[in-house]
Amino acid sequence: MTDIVDELKWRGLIALSTDEDALRKAFADGPVTFYCGFDPTAPSLHLGNLVQILTMRRIQEAGNRPLALVGGATGLIGDPKPTAERTLNAPEVVAGWVERLRAQIEPLLHFDGPNAAVMVNNLDWTQGMSAIEFLRDIGKHFRVNKMIAKEAVSRRLNSDAGISYTEFSYQILQGMDFLELYRRHGCTLQTGGSDQWGNLTSGTDLIHRVEPGAEVHALGTPLITKADGTKFGKTESGTVWLDPEMTTPYAFYQFWVNADDRDVSKFLRIFSFRSRAEIEELERQTEERPQARAAQRALAEELTTLVHGAGQTAAVIAASKALFGQGELAELDERTLAAALSEVPHIQVAEPAAVVDLFAEVGLVASKSAARRTVKEGGAYVNNVKVAAEDFVPGTDALLHGRWLVLRRGKKNLAAVEVTGA
Repeated sequence: MTDIVDELKWRGLIALSTDEDALRKAFADGPVTFYCGFDPTAPSLHLGNLVQILTMRRIQEAGNRPLALVGGATGLIGDPKPTAERTLNAPEVVAGWVERLRAQIEPLLHFDGPNAAVMVNNLDWTQGMSAIEFLRDIGKHFRVNKMIAKEAVSRRLNSDAGISYTEFSYQILQGMDFLELYRRHGCTLQTGGSDQWGNLTSGTDLIHRVEPGAEVHALGTPLITKADGTKFGKTESGTVWLDPEMTTPYAFYQFWVNADDRDVSKFLRIFSFRSRAEIEELERQTEERPQARAAQRALAEELTTLVHGAGQTAAVIAASKALFGQGELAELDERTLAAALSEVPHIQVAEPAAVVDLFAEVGLVASKSAARRTVKEGGAYVNNVKVAAEDFVPGTDALLHGRWLVLRRGKKNLAAVEVTGA
């Protein structure tokens, strides 16, 4: 394998590091034990977290040992948001989210072999610590002037919202995490997003103060942006989560399929485990035949399989094809079909109506007269069957899983009707 620092740089995964040459030497002398933290401030991880998990996996596959920290303690506090104070969640809620996040991380790292990953929880070393111990043993090593200079804190201090002592103290807790993992596991590297740089370096600074001569490192990945200016990991319907109940595998797959040609090369390098040669070939195909969307489809299949499994990926691909007339809609399971149809315009009706009425009501055409023209020109389909008559009314026997009609105008314009009274 090529040098892991070079590999990460080629993939655009290094925005900041404490000392790149020293880090490169540490990897060369390795193995390096490193960690990345994930706070349970929601019931699921999202695509931004996936960047960190897959970066951990790359470093692990280069022969190093990852510690995946799910913050049962820091999740009770929450790192400072740019604009306002976080709402504190109940301890039992956070504890439940810890287990959910652990279950999402575990399949994505290797937990066997000589560099087996380890799951850790910072509640293990904080819950028994008194306030006096925390202030005497940890707090005394932090200087307030440096703390308020960190970007996240500075922005809040200069806002109308201000910042509470609770969130102000977050960086001390994260710094203590690195110190504890250094002492317990010999951890010498912390990775995270570049927006967390102040928190990352609070750990290196603390270790340098209390463990003279220790050599530790921090590495920050860049924030990912989209070419159209919208936030990465967001869609019109909201955040793209890893939990299939919060973002369906179909919607997850479609997020990657719909990636802008200007973004797909960057996404391939950051998320795909394909070789450089394979990625460069997909980049070439995107440049020469963008309409084929080969890179997007390859990335969608790889990541959906990684996060949701091969079975779900196969079901999603079958649904994508069937919706556009390249497969049997009736063969799709109800959950996959419902997930797919939730991503297209859809309406609810009490009972089936004339196709021209349905086409107009769901917005596939501008009016009933336009719907009639579509039928006359042979461009109207119900469940992939061409509609021949303007007055055609689908029977209840046509309903997929007893509730759905899939409408299509031409090759690409889809909508759905859910019949609630059938």
